[in-house]
Amino acid sequence: MKNIFIERFKKRKVLDGLMYGIMAAAMAGVIVVLLFVLIYIFRSQAGFLNWSFLTSAETGILPMIVTTLYVVAVSIAVALPVGLITAIFLNEYSGNSSIIKLLRLAIETLAGIPSIIYGLFGLIVFSRMLNFGQSIIAGGFTLRIMILPVIIRTTEESLKSIPNSFREGSLALGATKLQTTIHVVLPSAIPGILTAVILAIGRVIGESAPVLLTVGLSKNMPRGIFESGRTLTIHLYYLTTEAVRPEDFGIAFATASVLVILVVVINTATKILSYSFGKKLGGMQ
Repeated sequence: MKNIFIERFKKRKVLDGLMYGIMAAAMAGVIVVLLFVLIYIFRSQAGFLNWSFLTSAETGILPMIVTTLYVVAVSIAVALPVGLITAIFLNEYSGNSSIIKLLRLAIETLAGIPSIIYGLFGLIVFSRMLNFGQSIIAGGFTLRIMILPVIIRTTEESLKSIPNSFREGSLALGATKLQTTIHVVLPSAIPGILTAVILAIGRVIGESAPVLLTVGLSKNMPRGIFESGRTLTIHLYYLTTEAVRPEDFGIAFATASVLVILVVVINTATKILSYSFGKKLGGMQ
């Protein structure tokens, strides 16, 4: 009996070691691919990435950076409150009725629709029916529909991870359901909400088809959200497909480098905020 137990223990140990080796190899593979992509992009920009390239409106990409930030700000400002309220309702207040099942089906369907369909919808509804034309606000409103499933799903999972003892303790002290949600549940879910914001921003920055149809191709510096513009992804697409000069590909890779830096900066800032909130919550507990 003892020998059988030892043999099983050895087999489990070998299996655990094998699984650990597979996971380590997969992690190393992801890191290698990421480093290869980053090194290739930054080496191929051929010295075009400099301060003048970032800050010049005539020869640089300053208008594209401003347009991209405008689109991100509009889409997040509109989508985040709606996504938060929907996630709170689904996790804290809803049951399992037919209407809730239909709502969840609608969210799943939104997540699976191709981006070009969103672009056509935004072009017809926001650009033409609402007379926004090709503008930043039309693009922002279109993209906010696209990122809603990301925000709702991630926030709902974050709310589910909050222990029920938090809610029960608050209710036992005499707080209402709404007070418990606002003052106990939501603050504890802030790191997860920030993760939802990161994922949403990443998708907004990386989209091209809906932006091309709703925001436009204008290289001018936008003076407001009701003007047309050109985001970094559209500029990158234009440079690679309409390249006529040898240096166009160098400029395209410099633009890609700025996109990567922008995503890294946003992710890092959000992670720092998430860590700070998590530390404060840990201190309060």
